[in-house]
Amino acid sequence: MPDYAEITYRVADHVATVTLHRPEARNGYTVRMADELADAFARADADEDVRVAVLTGEGSDFCVGADLSQGGFDFDETGPGAHWQEPAGRVSKQVFAMNKPVIAAIRGAAIGGGITITLSADYRLAATDARFGFVFTRRGIYPEGASAWFLPRLVGLGRAMDWMISGRVFDAEEAQAAGLVHRLHEPERLLDAAYELAADLVANTAPVSVAVTRQLLYRMSGVDSPAPVHEVDSRLIASIPTNPDAVEGVLSFLQKRPPTFTQRVNDDLPDFLPWR
Repeated sequence: MPDYAEITYRVADHVATVTLHRPEARNGYTVRMADELADAFARADADEDVRVAVLTGEGSDFCVGADLSQGGFDFDETGPGAHWQEPAGRVSKQVFAMNKPVIAAIRGAAIGGGITITLSADYRLAATDARFGFVFTRRGIYPEGASAWFLPRLVGLGRAMDWMISGRVFDAEEAQAAGLVHRLHEPERLLDAAYELAADLVANTAPVSVAVTRQLLYRMSGVDSPAPVHEVDSRLIASIPTNPDAVEGVLSFLQKRPPTFTQRVNDDLPDFLPWR
């Protein structure tokens, strides 16, 4: 386990908790935080003991955005052909690629990179005191974290245009009404609610099925025709007779007992998936 300076990482009950940990700076986002987050999510994805990851922030704010007081970002100065990647995207891309669901638990301010890093999570739970803002145009800069791809898929192009063009800050109720946030909770209940959701996923879902379903939605929901999706679906459904988790899922339902799924994400993902 590496020593993290700006986040914390722990695993308990098959849940990895990744916490932004710069409360003295309201969890201001830095390059080091970005790289530590990307490392932590890659670690969680590779660990078979981890079934779900919860992303949260220490203190009363999730993240107020980039903390440029730390000297700015590590811009690559080798020219336009360089392959430098901005820090928010380092995290959102890692979460996008994961085979484990990610629950973001957001309270207080989630501004700029503090919201874009959560857009590739599977769930965003927010406290009633949460505030959101894609404030880039008000700083003369540009959206990052691949947010121009993720946000319209979550809330529609019209709402994404409103929030991103205006750069205005909006409250938790507006975020929930638009579909950015799944559920609202009182601040003192937020993390408990995230762990309750994680526990339900751990107890009642099959890890390989979750991994395949998560990536089907992300990788194939935007294709131009249902035909290629149906091709993948057909191969997946055809594999059911030799799939022990499918047998267990049906038996546990018929026998009215909790399922015990045995397939492992690292070993048992179908080889024919087009994104593998």
